[in-house]
Amino acid sequence: MKNTSIIVAIAMALVISLSAPALAFARGPSIVDTAVAVNEDSGGFSILIAALLAEGELVNQLSARGQYTVFAPTDAAFEALFEETGRTAEAVLADQDLLSAVLSYHVAPGVRQERSVTRANRINTLNGDFLRVSGTTLTDANGRQANIVATDIRTSNGVIHVIDRVVLPN
Repeated sequence: MKNTSIIVAIAMALVISLSAPALAFARGPSIVDTAVAVNEDSGGFSILIAALLAEGELVNQLSARGQYTVFAPTDAAFEALFEETGRTAEAVLADQDLLSAVLSYHVAPGVRQERSVTRANRINTLNGDFLRVSGTTLTDANGRQANIVATDIRTSNGVIHVIDRVVLPN
């Protein structure tokens, strides 16, 4: 009887380990996979993707299991920020502390579909701060406003909402 239990346990472990790659595949594209695919199809997120890759840690988190809401600034939003601040894309991408603070300010824990976002007064972000919300407008800690221009892009580990301005933490 003891040998039968061991054989059943080994067989179950083998079935689970062999099915894990299929389960991972069936899960679908992550937030990062989706952003890359959208960028390849229509452009508009190359700076965000470059920033995530340069920062390094958040890209891993947004590629893994978990549930997140990402407020994704477009390339035009980043270009406007560079012009506004007088910094180049290269300088921003080289500043790890800045990248980490800004990118994590664009991510909220959990999945928040449009209806949940637009009905909230504020949304907590991964950097420990929050964004104020009024309808489809986000206001950051500095009073800067970003409009949500596309919503509910679903992924295996969350949802993406596109915004027209980079929001900045305090």
